[in-house]
Amino acid sequence: MGTFADKIGLVMGVASDHSIAWALSEALYDEGARLAFTYMPGEHNERRVRQLVEPHGADLVLPCDVKRDEDIEQVFQKVEQACGRLDFLVHSIAFAPPAELRNPYVQTSRQGWHLAMDTSVYSLVAVCRAAAPLMKGGGSIMTVSYFGGEKVLPGYNLMGVCKAALEHSVRYLAWDLGGQNIRINAISAGPMRTVSTAGIADFDKLRDHSAQKSPLRRNVTAEDIGSTGLYLLSDRSSGVTGEILHVDCGYNIVGL
Repeated sequence: MGTFADKIGLVMGVASDHSIAWALSEALYDEGARLAFTYMPGEHNERRVRQLVEPHGADLVLPCDVKRDEDIEQVFQKVEQACGRLDFLVHSIAFAPPAELRNPYVQTSRQGWHLAMDTSVYSLVAVCRAAAPLMKGGGSIMTVSYFGGEKVLPGYNLMGVCKAALEHSVRYLAWDLGGQNIRINAISAGPMRTVSTAGIADFDKLRDHSAQKSPLRRNVTAEDIGSTGLYLLSDRSSGVTGEILHVDCGYNIVGL
């Protein structure tokens, strides 16, 4: 019996087998969790996620455009109907138009800024509000950030500003949800190759720099992310909420 035996969770944001959300999902499956998944509407997205989860027998695989309140409402209604409750939620969703990432932040368009903030930040608020009634006995929520939300990393641009807003949202949500015994934390992951990072300029140089300058002299792995996610989503972190936990081989502590 694993740590998550009889636990039910929803994972939002699996894009491929290289995504952080999938690294977390594999770790959760290994510990006996029952999982439901959402994907961005689209035949290709659905096919890709279903191929990943099919060997594990996912409880639900549902489309969800997090910019649409009606989509979010329908997802949580179906989760409640199928599962009855939620014990934990993984939010690993971020998007900015590629052109906005290529441009300096000062050139960000109003439309691009709103789209990126809506998808990457407000979505966490919206899904927390929808998930809370299903976490009747308390629960744990986790999202994914990056060091570019704390310090300027050229090339990360608009997404860095989104991650800064996401991290402070975690703190306010921790306060709002704490009275219901619902905890929320974030992993600030080191640079990993994912679908999302494909749009970041000079990403390979950033990874090389991180490996050279971090105390552990390497980049973070999917296993590093998965094991930390298990800690934050389980009762082993029962006294931890509102935290941004760096999983970056120590890169964030280095000044030069």
